[in-house]
Amino acid sequence: MHAPISISAIASVSALGDSPKEVWESYLSKKPLFVKKKIGSQEVFVTEISAKIQKALTQLKASNPSYKTLDRTVLLAILASKHALQNTDLEKQSLDINIGSSRGATSLFEKYHTDFLQTGKVSPFTSPTTTLGNISSWVSQELGAKGLQIDQSVTCSTAMHALLNGIAWLQADMAQGFLVGGSEAALTPFTIAQMQALKLYSKAAHDSPCESMGFQKTKNTMVLGEAAAVAVLEKGISTRTLAVIKGYGFGSEIISHNSSITQNANSIQKAMKMALKKAAIKTVDAIIMHAPGTVKGDVAEKNAIDILFKEKQPLLTSNKWMVGHTFAASGMLSIEMAIYMLQHNKFIENPFYSNPRDLPSTLKTVLVNAVGFGGNAVSIILCRP
Repeated sequence: MHAPISISAIASVSALGDSPKEVWESYLSKKPLFVKKKIGSQEVFVTEISAKIQKALTQLKASNPSYKTLDRTVLLAILASKHALQNTDLEKQSLDINIGSSRGATSLFEKYHTDFLQTGKVSPFTSPTTTLGNISSWVSQELGAKGLQIDQSVTCSTAMHALLNGIAWLQADMAQGFLVGGSEAALTPFTIAQMQALKLYSKAAHDSPCESMGFQKTKNTMVLGEAAAVAVLEKGISTRTLAVIKGYGFGSEIISHNSSITQNANSIQKAMKMALKKAAIKTVDAIIMHAPGTVKGDVAEKNAIDILFKEKQPLLTSNKWMVGHTFAASGMLSIEMAIYMLQHNKFIENPFYSNPRDLPSTLKTVLVNAVGFGGNAVSIILCRP
């Protein structure tokens, strides 16, 4: 029998805030956090960090001469990691790190490529600062950690795959503690243009442009946000434990298009089924859906849930209607939301969907889904310590 894997610290920086109090109050406010911003030549809805967090990011950048050349994605990850560890007695040096990104150093890539097209030359910093390995390695430098450093891109489920890696290394006795998560700063002209080319980006004019879990919508309503979110995993349960990973699963499927998903989201069905089997349970109290706000993506995930849970339908919610899609960070933001719901014994509703049943007297188990381009999915079940 494997010892349980617990989450002993978690933190994020996003439009929701940068502290447990701020993030939870944002959820309780039930207010979408979108703003109109000019990116390139057009105005679009996005979510971005607050002026207060931006100030902290600027101070961080000024604290080390090497940080001046780093991408915003890396700096957000450093800031979130420092927050995660500031109030714990964990030994930072013994931490292994796996923080990934879907797009990576997007802003720097665009800047350096523009410079190259204009001058035929690039900065000597171009290669070392745009490699994906920048994130975990610079977080490790800031924390003084001396363990493993892994970066990967598994599109929108990146942070959840990092979490799977942490579980595997801890269960194999190859690590003592693992810092896992995702970071994304993709509010750039080229990235927005990519989502618009796929016809995924919201064209809504109202203040709730991302209709995540609005299953009757006829148009895609994805909206992007910037964020970083990380968690510390440890083996066993201690006084630090915030939540226990009761089950985990993953799945993939053959796709017909680079951005497609099957009608009944076979990959999500596989991931949820495996997680339930690992947890030795047949249902959960609630599910935080991936639900990016796209027509096919939202409905396919709902179909997968209906098929798997049948009449034992859990309560369903998401957070993208409030904070948008933060790509690699999105799965960990949902994990954070699940932990806070368990801690406060309060279910955060999604205004675009009415659950057919009420919250149980005690919220004990929450399943979190993440899905990425390429037909991959991850499901994690959390429970109270």
